[in-house]
Amino acid sequence: MGDDILDAVLSAIPLPSLAIDGAERIIAANIEALTLIGQQARGRNYVTMLRQPALLDAIEATLSDGAPRTTRYLSNDGAQDTTFRVSCRAVQGLGLGEAGAVILSFEDITQLEQAGQMRRDFVANVSHELRTPLTALMGFIETLRGPARADHAAAARFLDIMQDEAERMNRLVGDLMSLNRVEGDERVRPTETVALNDVLHSTLRTLRQLADDAGVTVETEFPDQPVAMNGDADQLKQVFTNLIENAIKYGGSGGRVTLRLTVSAREPALRAPGARVQIIDYGPGIDPVHLPRLTERFYRADDHRSRALGGTGLGLAIVKHIINRHRGRLRVESVLGQGATFTVILPVQENSD
Repeated sequence: MGDDILDAVLSAIPLPSLAIDGAERIIAANIEALTLIGQQARGRNYVTMLRQPALLDAIEATLSDGAPRTTRYLSNDGAQDTTFRVSCRAVQGLGLGEAGAVILSFEDITQLEQAGQMRRDFVANVSHELRTPLTALMGFIETLRGPARADHAAAARFLDIMQDEAERMNRLVGDLMSLNRVEGDERVRPTETVALNDVLHSTLRTLRQLADDAGVTVETEFPDQPVAMNGDADQLKQVFTNLIENAIKYGGSGGRVTLRLTVSAREPALRAPGARVQIIDYGPGIDPVHLPRLTERFYRADDHRSRALGGTGLGLAIVKHIINRHRGRLRVESVLGQGATFTVILPVQENSD
């Protein structure tokens, strides 16, 4: 009778839950728990089904003294690891006899664990990024106060390096603030109407000097009619500035960059009217192994070169969040030795065709 009552109670709990009696048998379990630990769990000894030492110790202790406990259980569905917070609670009555039972409930905290790990990684990465220029600045200051006090040529050289390092830290702080801002705005959909053509033309005017200095020709292929969309003009310009600047810096050895804008009455990636902005370079390309991780914070396909060119490792993460805010998509294609193509897909107003 007790088992029937427990089955009815556990079936009403949305979390995977099961009950273990004083004889160490699993006497009841809801569907979610059976899916997690195995369909043949009923009537089996809990040790043979759960197996993880920390969880077994918690169950044994709660069976012994009735005190509530919390521990963790790790699972894997073949695709990814899952972390559960397991609560062990003793229960009496319900026809379970004097020994009663222990009820276990499994709460999936994988996302919390991942968020915590992301925060730890983020702090570690920021600390690492700041440590290098700070160490350099402290070293040069010490040298200028000591051995190079009267060496004006060395002092001028050191001051130039110190300025570069200070500007690097300033860029990092600026990108961190920008990332924080775009993450906060990501769920707020833009309502202002902007012309995508105008945003691209404005971006190109800003980057003209950079392209001339690098000896790179930027070729444009735009439709004649304006492409209207709901968007934040400043954020969109930030996206295209980042992507075109990267194409000039990292793919500029090809001598040219192509900026292409096309419009479709039905964009397959959006299932709605959309525009594709392609930034194509003809440089060394990106190893395909790096492509899935390019938009991660501080991830660099070429760490040394990125630092040398002043990259903070946050640009593509910012790009991703802005594109998400505009309900768009980012696609990256590359073949080593044949350049790279970054495609931004954005929804447009239906009369933009």
